Amino acid sequence: MLLTITTTHSPATDLGYLLGKHPDRFQSFDLSFGRAQVFYPEATADRCTAALLLEIDSVKLVRGQATTLDQYVNDRPYVASSFMSVAIAQVFRSALSGQCKDRPDLTTQEIPLQAKLSVLPCRGGEGFLHRLFEPLGYTIRATQHSLDEHAPEWGNSSYFSVELTATTSLQTLLSHLYVLIPVLDEDKHYWVGEEEVEKLLRHGEGWLSSHPEKAQITQRYLKRQRDLTQAALVQLSAEESPEPISVSYDSEGSEKPISLNQIRYETVIASLKKSHAKRVIDLGCGEGKLPVQLAKDPFFEQIAGMDVSHRSLGIAQEKLDRLLILESQKQRIQVFQGALTYRDRRLENYDAATLIEVIEHLDESRLAALERVVFEFAHPHTVLITTPNSEYNVKFENLRTGKLRHHDHRFE
Repeated sequence: MLLTITTTHSPATDLGYLLGKHPDRFQSFDLSFGRAQVFYPEATADRCTAALLLEIDSVKLVRGQATTLDQYVNDRPYVASSFMSVAIAQVFRSALSGQCKDRPDLTTQEIPLQAKLSVLPCRGGEGFLHRLFEPLGYTIRATQHSLDEHAPEWGNSSYFSVELTATTSLQTLLSHLYVLIPVLDEDKHYWVGEEEVEKLLRHGEGWLSSHPEKAQITQRYLKRQRDLTQAALVQLSAEESPEPISVSYDSEGSEKPISLNQIRYETVIASLKKSHAKRVIDLGCGEGKLPVQLAKDPFFEQIAGMDVSHRSLGIAQEKLDRLLILESQKQRIQVFQGALTYRDRRLENYDAATLIEVIEHLDESRLAALERVVFEFAHPHTVLITTPNSEYNVKFENLRTGKLRHHDHRFE
């Protein structure tokens, strides 16, 4: 089974830094089910391709177990499946987690990438393949294989050779492949338990909660186990509307529902105005809730939003494009990708910086780096930070005692 990843980013050999695998080396990795090999068919400044070749040892998988014929005779050695997802997680571990020791500046860069899977099962047909990847920004080229090229009357198989092309970060591409390959195959070679929910939420962060096929992806990834699927969907829904509803009163004394989230943003905007901040950058802007609200107010002269998630920024940009019609309006606002733990000169020269429900998503060991980025390097006149207060969690009817509000929170 072969996966290749190609880039024309300049210099293209930066792909070696991102993957943590040197283009001049042929590397081999022993896995519990076989062997993975990494090599570069081409590596020039203009174009670089990394190949992950996976060899499945079918005999090794069933040695010492009671076996049946289909455990020896099957398609597993030849198609992309959960074996490929595990290989990606183990062989490209640092790239999948968004880490690059030698060139950390590369991890958040959007670069032209093309992934090719030699044989990919598509249980659900080519249409399902498109419904999974097109909402994520990919251009798809799929070639369906016949059951037997010497017997065309047998028709086509459910196997495709697939090319996926997009301008995105390598981490994002690998996360999509990690989750969606077994979803298309609709099978896994290992036991699926509660830990699979955590994996799905971690690798689906920033894109799965808003994906139009969210329910189908979740159900297939968790092998249609009802309890696990429901648990995952509840947490994914919480990402879209996680906060309880409070009540305010209008001028006539009638009750009017208002979310805690809305109160938070209104308070932040009022505080920005009180500090006379005309130039504002929202760090960890997500899908652009604050930048969109600031863009509606002529008080703010320049607005920026930064986030690590390419998918969230795409949603933010779509919202702003609908809101801002005139070119003069668009010039006062921008969103861009970046990480809060590395110095970035694009964050400088703002009157105020906001971090709305952001710091709790960072490991506490990384907060010192964030402090330097915000207070020492960016150094705005005003910094506004909001973060969850765990004592308020009793207001969440469906949140069990001792649980955090969001699966990605490191602390509250």
